Amino acid sequence: MAACVASAMAMAAGTAGAQGLAGPYLAASQADFRNDYDAAAGYYAQALLRSPENRSLLQNGLVAHIAAGRLEGAETIAASLLEVEPSNQVGALMKLAIALETEAYDAAGAITANEEFRLNPLFAGLLEGWIDVGEGDFTAAKEAFDALNQNETLIVYGQYHKALALSLAGDFATAITVMEGGEDGPLHVNRDAVIAHIAMLSQADEADRALAIADMALSDGYSDRELTRIRERLAAGEKIEFTTISSPKQGAALVFGLLGNALARDDADRFGLVYARLANYVDPAFEEARILSAELLADQGQYDMAIDAYEGISPNSPWYISAEIGRADALGADDQGDRAVEALSILAREHPEELTVLTALGDVQRTSENFVEAAEAYSRAVDLIEEVSTQHWVLFYSRGIAYEQSDQWPLAEADFRKALELQPDQPLVLNYLGYSLVELRRNFDEAQAMIEKAVEQRPDDGYITDSLGWVLYRLGKYEEAVPHMERAVELLPIDPIINDHLGDVLWKVGRKLEAEFQWRRALSFEPEEEEAARIRRKLEVGLDVVLEAEFAEEGTLAPTAQDDG
Repeated sequence: MAACVASAMAMAAGTAGAQGLAGPYLAASQADFRNDYDAAAGYYAQALLRSPENRSLLQNGLVAHIAAGRLEGAETIAASLLEVEPSNQVGALMKLAIALETEAYDAAGAITANEEFRLNPLFAGLLEGWIDVGEGDFTAAKEAFDALNQNETLIVYGQYHKALALSLAGDFATAITVMEGGEDGPLHVNRDAVIAHIAMLSQADEADRALAIADMALSDGYSDRELTRIRERLAAGEKIEFTTISSPKQGAALVFGLLGNALARDDADRFGLVYARLANYVDPAFEEARILSAELLADQGQYDMAIDAYEGISPNSPWYISAEIGRADALGADDQGDRAVEALSILAREHPEELTVLTALGDVQRTSENFVEAAEAYSRAVDLIEEVSTQHWVLFYSRGIAYEQSDQWPLAEADFRKALELQPDQPLVLNYLGYSLVELRRNFDEAQAMIEKAVEQRPDDGYITDSLGWVLYRLGKYEEAVPHMERAVELLPIDPIINDHLGDVLWKVGRKLEAEFQWRRALSFEPEEEEAARIRRKLEVGLDVVLEAEFAEEGTLAPTAQDDG
């Protein structure tokens, strides 16, 4: 599909010269390039008024309409596209979604059986099973799911969907047998599969086994409100309803969502978005697909559309907290930090016992440079931890940054060292703590050892490489610092601070013209004004004069090999 669409986009340029077509086509292409699907859809619609049978415009326009969530317009374009190119895969996907949404299972079956559409084997095979269920033929459905046996992935998902179909039919005993999964263990392909398994066991009056699965899930990190409530209900003797799906078309929507997730992981976000949008077209209540769409849109910089998608999640949904955190992230990325803080502050008041909410609030406060407030939010999160474990290193690391940025170094150092106690070789912590010690002119040998260990683990990280060069500079090991600083600039060529650092190192080894060149490069990358003023002063009088003035202002001795810089 990806190759098909890319080819079509290239071919459209050759046919866009007709009078009145070039303008909307070029505008559509530019919007498409920016992933601005809503604008692209509008421009493609204009172009199609002038060239309604242009295959490339039809296909690009269809993808843009689906990605933008303009599904009604997509229906019309898909019909026109299939008239022009009857084997078009994108058109077939839209037509298939229409058939499934309207429960026209005969039409849906004809599409999945048509090899000219070149549908993904897992996608087509699972849909064939759900189409059979929709037609009331459970025997054929089981055969379709069992036919997915060409590799381990097909087997696992074929059997999982078979178990869901059996549960939909009320045959929980057989569904449980299938869900057990044989030698490789239960078919817990995701969180929903865990909940489905628990419900199957509960409906089959196997409460003890259901409770054991819930306990296992919670201990394995699936800690969320819904699972916790399910576990509490089981312990109280309540029966858990099977609600994973309630109709064949909901099962079909899961298949679209599965492909969306798979394509997103394969860095094919546009096509992951197409499948996620179609999943919601088939089943508007499919909230995981809505969140996937929002995440993909945010990743592509389409923050307004991502926010709209997140806002479609009901406050009563088990996905609401995740959606609000995602919405806040999108607001922050869209330079709406105040709104992001407001959203998470409200969420934290509504859910004061949710560790993830307080952590997210700390993150957005830190990103907004509200470091004191960030530290407070992280502290509230730390207070909720009953037993500190390895996974909590990032919380202490994040709070350490907030403390360091708010000039509370003793607290910051304690948190960084706590993070290293939990995760001894964590390169981000090693680098941050090591660099901070260098800036404080403390523990140079320890700082160097920390940063060297971080570089060993992440040799292609420009910031960590810069830290190593800088600690060597601080130690007066200028010749040793040069290759590390040059490597850092190679890795991050437009970072103003790293270019500035390289200039300082070059100055110290006598390469003063090159140093001035690097300082000018640093200025061209628009550093903060305080840094820019210092760089301009170095260009005016040289690094040595600047350092002498700084040391005099600090009331310390002139720099030595151990504290220079």
